[in-house]
Amino acid sequence: MTAEYLEAEVVVVGGGPVGLMLAAELRLGGADVLVLETRGAPTTESRASTLHARTMEILDSRGLLPAFGSPPREVRGHFGGIGLDLTLPSAHFGQWKVPQTQTERVLQDWAQSLGARITRLHTLRALRTSEQGVEAVAAGPHGPVRIRARYLVGCDGEDSTVRRLLGAHFPGQDAHRELLRADVAGIDVPGRRFERLPRGLAVAARRGDGVTRVMVHEFGRDAATRTAEPDFAEVCEVWQRVTGEDISSGTPLWVNSFGDACRQLTGYRHGRILFAGDAAHRQMPIGGQALNLGLQDAHNLGWKLAATVRGRTPQTLLDTYHTERHAVGRRVLANIKVQAQLLLGGAEAGSPRALITELLASPKVRGHLAAMIAGLDIRYDTQGGAGHPLLGARLPHVDLMVRQRRATSTALLRSGRPLLLTLHPETAALHRDAKPWSDRIITVAATPAPATDAATAPGTGTSTGIGAGAVLVRPDGHVVWAQPGDTPLRAALTCWFGPPAAQDTAAADHRLVPSSFRFAFEG
Repeated sequence: MTAEYLEAEVVVVGGGPVGLMLAAELRLGGADVLVLETRGAPTTESRASTLHARTMEILDSRGLLPAFGSPPREVRGHFGGIGLDLTLPSAHFGQWKVPQTQTERVLQDWAQSLGARITRLHTLRALRTSEQGVEAVAAGPHGPVRIRARYLVGCDGEDSTVRRLLGAHFPGQDAHRELLRADVAGIDVPGRRFERLPRGLAVAARRGDGVTRVMVHEFGRDAATRTAEPDFAEVCEVWQRVTGEDISSGTPLWVNSFGDACRQLTGYRHGRILFAGDAAHRQMPIGGQALNLGLQDAHNLGWKLAATVRGRTPQTLLDTYHTERHAVGRRVLANIKVQAQLLLGGAEAGSPRALITELLASPKVRGHLAAMIAGLDIRYDTQGGAGHPLLGARLPHVDLMVRQRRATSTALLRSGRPLLLTLHPETAALHRDAKPWSDRIITVAATPAPATDAATAPGTGTSTGIGAGAVLVRPDGHVVWAQPGDTPLRAALTCWFGPPAAQDTAAADHRLVPSSFRFAFEG
């Protein structure tokens, strides 16, 4: 049998939310993308159902929020099962309840609209790398498929085939405690929000469609002996022992378990192979952080890998992906580990829980933990000079006037390009400095928009200004240069977006971005 051949500049292994987000970001940057997926169709299991503030900001920066409709928002979250107010300076504070099925559908439609190819029923079997690229073999529905690419990214989950074939070091600890979880129709049980009972922890939340998600942990029950996913009978047995309630008459729509395993790849980049999402880190999905962490990995990596593939920047730019996201992942895994101890610990967790509850009465502590969970406290070392508080942080969401029309700073990022945003009239010198990079960045002159009631509402994150005369913003929304500062603009442009292009090639790359995404603020 003759093997089929597939080629792409970048192959993304895994067609879940993280892989689809990455594929779309790569296409925005002009890279040719092939997504390799084992499943024959998108998932029908709504695993992760929480999107946090930073993820919602990212989706807004790509113009995707209308596709999600009006999902419910809960301002009150938790830290290890202890109530936590998530009000923060963001237009999207709180936790948004979005089924993973919907998230995956929206991201798939977006990626395909940008030209990403999604190949289903293909399972990776072999992998080989060289200085020139990656060669792989997959099992397809009609036989073996040989694949060639310049780069390959593993987005194939916590049991990553890419990670296994590469033999990548994945240190950490296996699961010892677990939560059983099921979506069940036809039951009527009291709502429970991390209710600690004498024999365990119980959670019950009824959705608008009448389906109840139940989660249960029995204190002292060891997850290390589990060799297969639980069935509904096991969930019913543990639920009855912990709560005294019988839910066996219900109809299970989905059953699984998740444990407190905690692992992280030593390196997110192995030459021409990279990792994102659960393939790079394994953690208990407490507070919905796991999916959000993975989507933010993809958002960070996409523009960097596209710029590298298109020859605009050196390969060393990809090293910043590991440096930035490994540190973020390590910190998230640490807070999840603490939360697992608070959430699943028996009587021994009583004193730590009492202490955390007392500390959360402090606005500073509450804000610190809420920002950590929401992903709003992330600040990268952007080498953009010292002294300006915006450097490395995300661009604040503010209202602006652009060409006499109202726009948000977030909407200015919808092209997927770097943004030079100037906020004072004396900008001719900056525009002149940036002109040699006009093939890859957009330059926008704006002024603060008149204040409205919404612009001053607590927690909206909308203000009358950004706090700088001008900012240079990466496609992922993080500021790499600000005025005033001690680094020349041209140095920051070269550091992050490569050397200037020849004048006769400027603007040639505009064809790589669909016009509908280029100037979204123009309507």
